Amino acid sequence: MLCAKQGPKAGVGLATVVISFVFSTYYNVLMSWALYYFFNSFGSTLPWNSCNNTWNAAENCSSGFPGNATHLQSASQQFFDHRLLQKTSGIEELGGLRWQLFGYLIVAWVIVYLCIFKGVKSTGKVVYFTAVFPYFILFALLINNVQLPGAKDGILYFVTPVWAKLFEVKVWVHAAAQVFNSIGIAFGSMISMASYNKFNNNILRDALIVSFTNSFTSILAGFVIFSAIGYMAHIHNLPVDNIATDGPGLVFVVYPEVLSTMPVHQLWAPLFFFMLLCLGLDSQFATVEVAITFIKDEFGPQVLRYLKREELLALAVCVLCFVLGIPHITKGGIYVFQLMDHYTAVVSLVFLAFFEVVAVCWIFGVPRICLMVKRMQGKNPNIYFRLCWMLLCPLLVLCILISSIVQYTPARYGEYKYPVWAEGLGWWVSLVSIVWIPLGAIHEIYRNKGSLLQRVKTAMVSTIDLDAEDPLPEKQNLDNPASETLFTSAA
Repeated sequence: MLCAKQGPKAGVGLATVVISFVFSTYYNVLMSWALYYFFNSFGSTLPWNSCNNTWNAAENCSSGFPGNATHLQSASQQFFDHRLLQKTSGIEELGGLRWQLFGYLIVAWVIVYLCIFKGVKSTGKVVYFTAVFPYFILFALLINNVQLPGAKDGILYFVTPVWAKLFEVKVWVHAAAQVFNSIGIAFGSMISMASYNKFNNNILRDALIVSFTNSFTSILAGFVIFSAIGYMAHIHNLPVDNIATDGPGLVFVVYPEVLSTMPVHQLWAPLFFFMLLCLGLDSQFATVEVAITFIKDEFGPQVLRYLKREELLALAVCVLCFVLGIPHITKGGIYVFQLMDHYTAVVSLVFLAFFEVVAVCWIFGVPRICLMVKRMQGKNPNIYFRLCWMLLCPLLVLCILISSIVQYTPARYGEYKYPVWAEGLGWWVSLVSIVWIPLGAIHEIYRNKGSLLQRVKTAMVSTIDLDAEDPLPEKQNLDNPASETLFTSAA
């Protein structure tokens, strides 16, 4: 909480705000896709269920999964490529706008704005529904899926470890990126939302609850997805690993194909895509709130002198994110999306997580963290937390960072390889957030007085007054229940 208030004045804090803003510009594109599928799910037959549509290439379309026949595409894949995206051959050819997706992107941003324009109090109330409702859908889908033939094979594929994979560094890097994304680590959303809590809120309890809930949800979703994949493998007489995939293809290609073969698909398909919409909106609320909170905290009086109301500030941020997201809904937008996601949610995130952990645990220091927790909770954190802060977290993130650098692989979309200029653009996107770390350090050293060594020592000493009654009094009167912040952070 305290670091959140001081963070934007230092490089790591500002980098966190920038990466959250960049993430917000393209993440809502997924919500436009979910809306498109949602409104196409109410017909008597699902449009991705057959090859008899105008967008299908009949000569290489398969009504099921083609297996090893590499020249064939499933009907759901062609719906995604040729109907939803109207995909071009590469990032070199963006093509025109997909006007339907443009409209759905507007709808998605309108929903986001209406849920956050009153600040964290309105967001907290919305999240009671958007964070809890998906659990009902997940359990309903799980109960339905486990009764389908072949579900057992899919679940066994999910829970059976492949030990050789554990020695592949990229598996751990992607696992870390997944956890960082799902919990909000290094995005600033947890810090931003937690800054609205009461000063003596039990943050250690909340941290454990959020972490456990996140892991439980991931495992539950895994059972739901792989039981359905096992069912599809059974229907098409294919191995499970021929159907399992990752990335957007899992929820927008594989699972729609699964839904089309389920009994009462008119019920399950809309519910599934509505669930995706709820889950995506939760993440979008949190990351947009990071940018808004930063602007209010750092430049509030200056900004409100022109915008007059905080609601207009939220509107300005949403409009700017919408405009920057338009390239992703062109006909070649999927290539832009994949490039942004690779260099923001994987490359930049691991770098930022390491420097954030170092700044908090080693520079700010575990003794100071313990002292703050004692003042808030009345007792010192236990040995588990102190060990994590002092040793386990920094070393684990450092190992992931070094491994990701050593085994770096350029962004790809399927078989498509990006040109050199696009790779350069991707690295520029990464640097947009990372560059604030060295710039912040240089600025802090420059503004201090004395020799270089004295300036460095001064820059590494916290300026927080640990004897103050409450370092964040201005946020204590928002009457925001801790449970609202917990749910929002978990999302």
